Amino acid sequence: MVTIILRGLVGVVGVLALLLAARIWLGPAQPAAQLGLEAVGGLGLATLRADVGGFFAAGGLFAVMAAIRNDGRLLTPTLALLALALTGRVITVALNGFEPQMLPPMVVEAVLVALLFLARRRLA
Repeated sequence: MVTIILRGLVGVVGVLALLLAARIWLGPAQPAAQLGLEAVGGLGLATLRADVGGFFAAGGLFAVMAAIRNDGRLLTPTLALLALALTGRVITVALNGFEPQMLPPMVVEAVLVALLFLARRRLA
């Protein structure tokens, strides 16, 4: 039963990440602004689509594949991406100080790292 729940949660996380990637690819300005980013010209738009959209697409793709195949090893890339993103946020807090708007993405990433770590261990 726990495995089924974990697969479902991992699948939902993956689909949401893929939807966010698609949203960024189709119109990067608004989701970027919500993340505190702004595109400057064509290069900025391309960078948002490639780097930010690619981040969410890669993580989402591997999470969906892990859920479908019941293979925790496929969560390694998604887990690494999220853990490194969280590490970058912690470094920012250490070097530049904390701002309240930094907390929600840090909490989301920490929860997802914990969920994916558990799922990586539990899925076949």
